[in-house]
Amino acid sequence: MIRLIKRLLDFSGKERRTLIAAFIFSLLDSVFEMLPVMAILTVLSGLLTSAGGGVMPVSAIWGSFLIMVVSIAGRIFFNNLSCTRRTLGSFAMCADKRLEIGEHMKHVPMGYFSENRLGEIAAAVTTTLGDIENNAVTVLEKVAGGFIHAIVIIIWLLFYEWHIGLLSLAGLVISLLVYDGIQKAGNRLSPRRQAAQASLVTGILEYIQGMGVVKAFGLGETSGKAVHTAIEESASANIHLESTFSSLTGIYQTVFKLIRAAILVVVPYLLSRGEITPVNCLLLLVSSFMIYSSVEMVGSMTSIARVIDASLDRLDKVMDAPVMDERGSDITPEHFDIELNHVSFAYGQENVIQDVSMQIPERTTCAIIGPSGSGKTTLASLVARFWDVQEGSIRVGGHDVKEYTCDSLLRNFSIVFQNVYLFEDTIENNIKFGCPDATHEMVVEAAKKACCHDFITAFPDGYKTLVGEGGASLSGGERQRISIARAILKDAPIVILDEATASVDPENERELQLAIAELTKDKTILMIAHRLSTIRGADQILVLDKGRIVQRGTHQELIQQQGIYRRFVNIKEQAIGWKLGTNIAD
Repeated sequence: MIRLIKRLLDFSGKERRTLIAAFIFSLLDSVFEMLPVMAILTVLSGLLTSAGGGVMPVSAIWGSFLIMVVSIAGRIFFNNLSCTRRTLGSFAMCADKRLEIGEHMKHVPMGYFSENRLGEIAAAVTTTLGDIENNAVTVLEKVAGGFIHAIVIIIWLLFYEWHIGLLSLAGLVISLLVYDGIQKAGNRLSPRRQAAQASLVTGILEYIQGMGVVKAFGLGETSGKAVHTAIEESASANIHLESTFSSLTGIYQTVFKLIRAAILVVVPYLLSRGEITPVNCLLLLVSSFMIYSSVEMVGSMTSIARVIDASLDRLDKVMDAPVMDERGSDITPEHFDIELNHVSFAYGQENVIQDVSMQIPERTTCAIIGPSGSGKTTLASLVARFWDVQEGSIRVGGHDVKEYTCDSLLRNFSIVFQNVYLFEDTIENNIKFGCPDATHEMVVEAAKKACCHDFITAFPDGYKTLVGEGGASLSGGERQRISIARAILKDAPIVILDEATASVDPENERELQLAIAELTKDKTILMIAHRLSTIRGADQILVLDKGRIVQRGTHQELIQQQGIYRRFVNIKEQAIGWKLGTNIAD
């Protein structure tokens, strides 16, 4: 438990003092909770006096009343302080951690997200942090406070009546041994619960996101089995955890009941031997029901405490994800040429880019073509440092990309990838994403250049239209044009285009080509494309095959050579000249 307290305090960051204050106020609340014992003692003394033929002292009545008033006032005051700081501290602590995880994810290589499924990260920032947010501080207050509460009373009993003090201490020691067993059971079982929870989130996310494919192929029953299995595993893990803890918690609470029963036997025995007075006898009998009142609850909290410990482990795992080298500087380059020197890169054991060298002079266009899987998108991603190269180097503006911070490097790029992602926000805010301070007029101007102003204004809410998660309410071509408007508005000196016109209908292709020309004017351009109209005018064309550059030159130079580029052009020309034949039967 001490280890868990230390971990939580380390986790709390700048909210550490707030949580410590909440814990101290909780202990003070426990002190005032014990004051009624003194009130009972005062009343019992008066009752015994009146039972002996005397008169009930008025001072005993008023004394007990004042003690109760002080107890109630103290509890209200300190309980309020404790709850306020515990609640505010817990939410602030977890809010800070969510922001910290989000910031950390910005500097994690893109490969991490392909190796670690979305559900695991989503579970960490939702349910895992939710467990900590709602239970962590409360559990620690109950567990640590419960034992402290019991220890304080036992110390008092050792001085007041050492026989009962030793008996109570023995009960506390035995309970600690049982509690240790509960902790060890938690160490075994809680990780399975956490893993099952993450798998459940992952399974449900995949099922919902892939619902269109599931229905299209009529695989509702088959695909639902994975979700059903995840639900069954989550239920099994939780039931196993709770049943184990229920048995151990029953043993834990039985210890206190047996010790309390022993006190009820020993106290009258001491009275019969004349070793304690009747007043002391009554007080000890009452105290027997209060010694373990707080610590008894600890057993039921142990399973939650272990879940919190496992939650901290999961968050540590997320935060241990490797980040890009952040020892770079905030650099503003004087020019914007790009140079790759003997660059190699692999996903795990799979070589994707092999010994690639190239130069893109400032304000020129470089087009990359090649078969699917040749490494085109990976090469563009390496330039923007979405991954770090394993061998060689990439320089932008004369500086190695590793010399930049990620933010200062990406300030120089406008990127339009084939798979466009829009945030669940308004169209205007999605366009302003790369330039948050842009005015509405600037947004409209960028939208017009990207040929999306007309369809935006056709919506009832215009630029205030919500696009849904990932831009679900828009077509693929509409999403792509908005992403181009976003890039135009950012107006960065280097532009990366990865099949930027792939999802555009033929009617808008000419206009969009003009928009791209506007976007790329006087910029350093790296484009991946298959349309001849897009790549024909490039200053240089690189042909990539199996991660290597196999051809390079202009369109006119490459069309004269035998190789992939010429075959690519011939196929495209045949496709353009292809017409639908007719075969009409009489």
